[in-house]
Amino acid sequence: MIFEEKTTVPVSSAATDAEQPCTMIANPSITENPADVNPPDGNSDELERYMREMRLQMLPGYIRTVTMNDLFDVSYPARPPVIDGLLYSGTYIFAGAPKVGKSFFMAQLAYHISKGRDLWDYPVRRGTVLYLALEDDYHRLQERLYRMFGTEGAENLFFSVEAKCLKDGLDEQLRTFLHDHPDTRLIIIDTLQKVRASGSEGYSYAADYEVINTMKQLADSNGICILLVHHTRKAPSGDRFEMISGTTGLLGAADGAFLLQKDKRTDDEAIMDITGRDQPDQRLHLRRDPERLTWELESAETEIWKAPPDPILGTIAERLKSSPVWEGTSTELAGLIGTDLKPNQLSRHLNVNAGRLEDEYGIRYETSRTGERRMIRLTVQQSAV
Repeated sequence: MIFEEKTTVPVSSAATDAEQPCTMIANPSITENPADVNPPDGNSDELERYMREMRLQMLPGYIRTVTMNDLFDVSYPARPPVIDGLLYSGTYIFAGAPKVGKSFFMAQLAYHISKGRDLWDYPVRRGTVLYLALEDDYHRLQERLYRMFGTEGAENLFFSVEAKCLKDGLDEQLRTFLHDHPDTRLIIIDTLQKVRASGSEGYSYAADYEVINTMKQLADSNGICILLVHHTRKAPSGDRFEMISGTTGLLGAADGAFLLQKDKRTDDEAIMDITGRDQPDQRLHLRRDPERLTWELESAETEIWKAPPDPILGTIAERLKSSPVWEGTSTELAGLIGTDLKPNQLSRHLNVNAGRLEDEYGIRYETSRTGERRMIRLTVQQSAV
């Protein structure tokens, strides 16, 4: 799809120390550069629009915009949760006081995801995990994992006790790992302080924001979760998450945060507070198993939120039971499922809910254009049959 472009000449203003450089983040579905779009065939209106967009891009005051209609006409790749109701793709901070049990919980989280085993009452999506245990050595890791899980290993759970700093090539190291392990779901960096550059600007708002933003771009572009282990400050705060060490730039740039706290260091009980963009705030009451040192769920103050059933998606899944592949126009699909939605409304509904259709029903939604007709293709994945 080629979009109408608009240009805006930015108004100059004096920068403050806390402001961030303005950068455009590449969008995986709406093309950032019109030159990347294949030019339409023939001398058509589409070709004229394409050439116009290329000319606009050369203007010094150009800023790319899309309309609300443009957004609804795009189907974005599915990003299923890593752990339903608990952990999603993006960049999260996991904070707690020193020696509160953060690294044990990281090992527990990593093991469950690598094995695809539910964590407490939360369904887990299996995938490869990279755990950078930068405050440990391999001997300590061996003893910890044996005590927690016995001798049952996991072939897709990888550890390293060394890594470069962010400004010295950590992002390249992580991209190489992701290239070699495309099924990666989670990267744990324990701790954040071990990979951030030191210096006079190390604890400024701008530096904190940039550290998280760098990790966020990597997580978002690969559809994975990056979990950054960090410490809390001693000073109490009215908002628990303000106890995260550093400036508000850390939490401001992150997709969410986990906060693990005890009343007393010797307690086996702890409270885990969770906040995030893609989930409701939660508070979990945990108890540590004194033998295995794993965390067990005692109670949750909020139930796991689930989206209400979608009649459109449910009807599509029902119709495709007898035929694993369907292809046609939105008008034909509307007739097949007997909906009152207009064809363009149905297309947009599926664009917005394509990830959910694949995640909950195992049906992949794809669109293409044949001449003047926009075609829809629905395919039931083998794992859902």
